[in-house]
Amino acid sequence: MALAFAVALQSVHFAEEAATGFHERFPGLVGLPGIPLSVFVVFNLTWLGIWVASVPGLRSARADAFFAAWFLAIAGMLNGIAHPLFAIATGGYFPGLVSSPLIGAASVWLWLRLRRATRPLE
Repeated sequence: MALAFAVALQSVHFAEEAATGFHERFPGLVGLPGIPLSVFVVFNLTWLGIWVASVPGLRSARADAFFAAWFLAIAGMLNGIAHPLFAIATGGYFPGLVSSPLIGAASVWLWLRLRRATRPLE
């Protein structure tokens, strides 16, 4: 449930980023040219597909599904922190800001669930 919820919110976050020009604004922060929208979309849709495919894999305890879920948990928490910092650094709205706290919170929940599920037996 936590993974499916985080994937849904990551989808919303990606849509916000795509609609508001994250692919152009983020590289500009570090002096790089923008990423073509098509590359940004394919990259994000690929990850969303991996995460969707990993949802049933968690139920059967597949290692690759746990890897994908942990990746989303970490990336989502970083999004929740980074986008507000980008907004502060640029002095206003930064693409992805509105949905970043949502994916950040969902990723903390996912991280807690994964931590419990992957804790070594004592």
